[in-house]
Amino acid sequence: MNGLRRMRLAVVAGLWVAGCGSADPPEVQVRAVIDAAETAAEARDVSALMDLVSPDYKDTDGRQPEELKRYLRGYFIANQSIHLLTRIERIEFPTTGVAEVELTVGMVGRETEAQSAWDLAADVYRIDLTLMDEEGDWRVTHLNAEPVGR
Repeated sequence: MNGLRRMRLAVVAGLWVAGCGSADPPEVQVRAVIDAAETAAEARDVSALMDLVSPDYKDTDGRQPEELKRYLRGYFIANQSIHLLTRIERIEFPTTGVAEVELTVGMVGRETEAQSAWDLAADVYRIDLTLMDEEGDWRVTHLNAEPVGR
């Protein structure tokens, strides 16, 4: 079994765990949410991503859920193909039901056909997330993303 197939099977298993209100430790559940978000972003699936976002979400730029949804739609229209390399730097639980996560994410997205096929949008970001356990489902309540190396 090749590496990509194994990764996809792991993501599917992670989604199943995330959706089952599992008795897994919180760290496993939070990792499953991050895997689900990566899979949804690469599939350009706004609905699946928004399922992982709390109604109480607000990011550093002041976006709330509806604004985030519009932003994602625009980003996915502009980028036909999205590939992410995600590394979890740390997961901490400052209080019960709250997770703070630091990620490094490399994003490569191919621009629309109107632009040259060689135009790649490639960026690396440090992303800080806060997730809350909302009745058995971990959802993102806050996000801060900063470019790395600029």
